[in-house]
Amino acid sequence: MSDNAYTPPSVWTWDRESGGKFANINRPISGSTHEKELPVGEHPFQLYSLATPNGVKVTIMLEELLEAGFAEAEYDAWLINIQEGEQFSSGFVGVNPNSKIPALMDYSNETPQRVFESGSILVHLAERFDAFLPKTGHDRTETFNWLMWQMGSTPFLGGGFGHFYAYAPEKYEYPINRYAMEVKRQLDVLDKQLAKHEFIAGEQYTIADMAIWPWYGLLAHGSLYEAGEFLQVQDYKHLQRWTKQLLERPAVQRGRIVNKVWGEDTQQLKERHSASDFDK
Repeated sequence: MSDNAYTPPSVWTWDRESGGKFANINRPISGSTHEKELPVGEHPFQLYSLATPNGVKVTIMLEELLEAGFAEAEYDAWLINIQEGEQFSSGFVGVNPNSKIPALMDYSNETPQRVFESGSILVHLAERFDAFLPKTGHDRTETFNWLMWQMGSTPFLGGGFGHFYAYAPEKYEYPINRYAMEVKRQLDVLDKQLAKHEFIAGEQYTIADMAIWPWYGLLAHGSLYEAGEFLQVQDYKHLQRWTKQLLERPAVQRGRIVNKVWGEDTQQLKERHSASDFDK
């Protein structure tokens, strides 16, 4: 047993000082901390988000819809700064009681509809526009298979590997090894699937690709957690092919920078209210 081995107490208590980088945004209770209404723009879809992988899923989807000619998919994307606790405002909690980005308000019908959880937003938009989701049968089920795979697997990649490798206040071998092993297995799952198919769920580009690419595509690209060398992502040849293929799509290029406010590159767009914003 190591000298810093932890023995759990009989009753867990919240220690604000032990959360590392995200100590000020995580808490063991739900609900709002302050009163603040959300802004509302002129478009049918109002997105409240941040350019984390979960947020990028939705902005890619909206940009793909616009690229495909669905003018009714115009949207406003408002920045939610989670480091400042904006996800705990009364307005945001009203759209997503779980206080996680992204959250969407759909005003395109007579009765406004809130939509939260990134996978739910992708399905909602796909069904609303009858796009990027096969209508019936094998291909539809396969798309849902991979969408649910992503929703279930990402906690190991983001909440597990990403936290202990990149964000934890101290580096510990056991959790990093534990989660690295699982992430490598997931990368292998994707690589083998993409060896047989052009896209994740088959031969069509679907919401499954949009859900998975901001996490595993950017990991394979080397930009997520800067862990490419550590995980030897170049070894996953088919995943690399798919990653680069999607990165060449104009809608993906636009979607990945919406609500982005960090990094050294100049490709950042704090808020998005029209297509012309990208020209600025």
